[in-house]
Amino acid sequence: MSVMPVDPVLFRCRKDFLTRAIDRLGSYPSNFPSAMEQIKVSGKTVAPHQAAGVLLPLLFHEFSSDTQSEGQFVFQLIKRSSRVSQPGDLSCPGGMVHPILDRLLQPLLLHGFFPIIRGPARTYTSQREPAARKIMALFLANALREAWEEIGLSPCRVRFLGPIPTYSLTLFRRTIFPLAGFVEGTGSLRLNSEVERIVEIPLASFYREDLIGCHTFSLPDPTESGAQKLFQSPCLIHCEPDGGEEILWGATFNILTQFLSIVMDYHLPDWRKGRIVQRALHSDYLSGRSL
Repeated sequence: MSVMPVDPVLFRCRKDFLTRAIDRLGSYPSNFPSAMEQIKVSGKTVAPHQAAGVLLPLLFHEFSSDTQSEGQFVFQLIKRSSRVSQPGDLSCPGGMVHPILDRLLQPLLLHGFFPIIRGPARTYTSQREPAARKIMALFLANALREAWEEIGLSPCRVRFLGPIPTYSLTLFRRTIFPLAGFVEGTGSLRLNSEVERIVEIPLASFYREDLIGCHTFSLPDPTESGAQKLFQSPCLIHCEPDGGEEILWGATFNILTQFLSIVMDYHLPDWRKGRIVQRALHSDYLSGRSL
């Protein structure tokens, strides 16, 4: 398969790419207020939706000085453990919003001793409608708290880049509010029982058509005993240094490609022509299991 061209300057230059990301995300219309309103309306029905904030962490790994490249950006994702729902999936750190604790943390993002929303990203945030700013700060507090609990990522290391459009899950009654952040400096991480390990995926991987595939999976059909329901979705096949593979698909795949679409005008290639990855999801996929 052919390989789509990658802008070599932006993907290897930390400053230029971050500037572009903040500008593009900051000026992109946010659907956070409308999504939050829909969640409130659903609360009056028999099938209410829940809200969850997630952090999309970007890291920059510098190459050695004897190479021509300055470095590369990667998405830092978590692999979910068998103790939680969707075990084995790659996802962004995050979780359900805490209506009390996260609202208490909101003011610290703009006015704390070490504000997370600062610089040009703060300027863009201040230009949004008050309702949008309030909701954005709530879910950023939510995502940062969850990232601290799940992987021990210090909020002081995170530089806010901007919001990404929400994503509603199909297998759960849940809407995800993603926010991108750049992780500065180095620091040790502390994984809790919900996380099996950290997986880093280079942004450039999305520009390799040979890594874009068709994820075909089945789940037990709740309407018919013993039957399986088949699904297909695009995926990214991530190759680990040890030769292993991880499959990125679903909500997280959508969030990452949406980020690249806004920042880089990225277009997903025809994933149905890519390699087919088949698997059957276990009956505990939606609920997880306690060990």
